[in-house]
Amino acid sequence: MRITARIDEDHEQKLKTIQRKMNLNTTEIIKIALDLLYEKTELSAKEKNRMLIDKLAGIGHGPSDGSVRYKEY
Repeated sequence: MRITARIDEDHEQKLKTIQRKMNLNTTEIIKIALDLLYEKTELSAKEKNRMLIDKLAGIGHGPSDGSVRYKEY
């Protein structure tokens, strides 16, 4: 995929600094930046589990004291 982007002078200087210090071309820098942003936007496994537990919590049916008097029931 070919991308054309307009950036301001501040970002241009940042790009040139990264190119010089890391010896990377623009394509490589964009790929690395996209990978980093993608990782940030993805939920961790722990966060996904927490969301699932939150969705499932409280959907069961039964007596309200079931956790205390379960043997009697």
